[in-house]
Amino acid sequence: MATSSSILLLFLFSSVVTSMSLSLPLSTNSRWIVDDTGRRVKLACVNWASHMEPVLAEGLSKQPMDTIAKRIVSMGFNCVRFTWPLYLITNDSLAALTVRQSFQRLGLLESIAGIQANNPSIIDLPLIKAYQTVVSSLGENNVMVILDNHISKPGWCCSNLDDNGFFGDKYFNPDQWITGLTRMATLFNGVTNVVGMSLRNEPRGPKQNVNDWYKYMPKAAEAVHSANPNVLVILSGLSFDRDLSFIQNQPLKLTFSRKLVFEAHWYGFSDGQTTWVDDNPNEVCGRVATYMMRTSGYLVDQGYPLFIGEFGIDQSGANVNGNRYISCFLGVAAELDLDWALWTLAGSYYVRDGVVGLNEYYGVLDYNWCGARNSSFVQRISALQSPFRGPGLSEAKPHKVIFHPLTGLCITRKSLLHPLRLGPCTDAYPWSYSPEKNLVVKGTRFCLHTDASGKSVKLGILCSDSNSNWETISDSKMHLSAKLRDGKSVCLDVASDNTIITKECKCISKDKTCDPSSQWFKLVDSTRSSTRVGRSLLPSLPGKGLVG
Repeated sequence: MATSSSILLLFLFSSVVTSMSLSLPLSTNSRWIVDDTGRRVKLACVNWASHMEPVLAEGLSKQPMDTIAKRIVSMGFNCVRFTWPLYLITNDSLAALTVRQSFQRLGLLESIAGIQANNPSIIDLPLIKAYQTVVSSLGENNVMVILDNHISKPGWCCSNLDDNGFFGDKYFNPDQWITGLTRMATLFNGVTNVVGMSLRNEPRGPKQNVNDWYKYMPKAAEAVHSANPNVLVILSGLSFDRDLSFIQNQPLKLTFSRKLVFEAHWYGFSDGQTTWVDDNPNEVCGRVATYMMRTSGYLVDQGYPLFIGEFGIDQSGANVNGNRYISCFLGVAAELDLDWALWTLAGSYYVRDGVVGLNEYYGVLDYNWCGARNSSFVQRISALQSPFRGPGLSEAKPHKVIFHPLTGLCITRKSLLHPLRLGPCTDAYPWSYSPEKNLVVKGTRFCLHTDASGKSVKLGILCSDSNSNWETISDSKMHLSAKLRDGKSVCLDVASDNTIITKECKCISKDKTCDPSSQWFKLVDSTRSSTRVGRSLLPSLPGKGLVG
């Protein structure tokens, strides 16, 4: 079949070129991803798996692809990290299989019936053409796509010993890989909503080494850019995409510019299956956040965009390790204003590890792909789906918002007569943090005070006392603490009605049984405008006292 590849590619080029309302293509401006006008675009993606044994986007036996695309949009995502196995484009026999034939060979007859009912137009298309059809459907719904080469041989990913992990493994021939990437880049050249290509998911395994990374990754990057100069070229590090520390000492040299993005992954189990349960959460958060900054987060300070290509939790809420990790992750992601992709969209799989119809508890959709598995989690990440800052986003003067990772909300208030409370970050009060450690509402003289533990915090103009001096304490750097007039330290916390109060600081160190996340707050730099900027405070400032 040596000559069939070119014939197949010519056939595939007949696909419809997608149009987008965004100003595409994307490029980079220092650490930011920007559109064609230079304005920042924040990638708020969800992973959609298409790399498993059937080699078809998951869920198409449950719902029409257009319905799934619209659900993606309704949950606030603007992008899909769409996985694919290398053999889809390098193994002509696999690429030429129709969807029906692929499922028949796996004995997935029930899935065939579901696809026939929900997506009849693809049932007899070749697998590669079906993949293109999903990309087109996403484009029709204004969803950007990052093509992620997830694995070579179709199947669940990943382990150190799956022979898919690094150059020279049984299923990872570097020349074949570069050929496949080139074909995929060529195939989607001109498909406007394909904005990036992630060259390989989670390099790993006993053969991984920095020298071979530098030998093959730049070569692949150049090949992709040459075949499709419009796409962002996204490169992963070592150790399951957790380690990009080597870039610091040996910057990557490429012939092209303004297209390079680095990718990292971070899960709760990345730090150990029970680390967040076995140790104090503040200490763990401080430790793993420091590791992340040393191995990948530092790149934003060096002028590179960093894309967190995978993060996520068991959305049933049953995994304590994951529940504690996610508040730490969201705090870091908000502070750095990172681009990201949630794992995963799938509520269930056609087949995974031999189990037909496996329920995916990390899935943002429910088992039947009908709606959100956990609507509170969707709400929780919504504040991070929009950029806080970046080129072209000078809607307001630089300020800080106070973000609460446990809820995904920010500190605001309804009116002058109401107490400070948590609310949508679009309504967040703009704050400044002074050298005297006062939190001052931007554009006013009002600073944050506390009078007593268990009581609502207040705003006032007497800002020199210890009860209005706020320090970030604990290893997590997310406790905001002040001292009452009696010398007792208290921390910001949240009451059951979402009003902001202070309480005794909890779980600062050693204790591994308590959960500090209600007291975790992050000061996040922003230039985003707010619908509530304390305008009611501006006309007349009281001469003394506090605003409750």
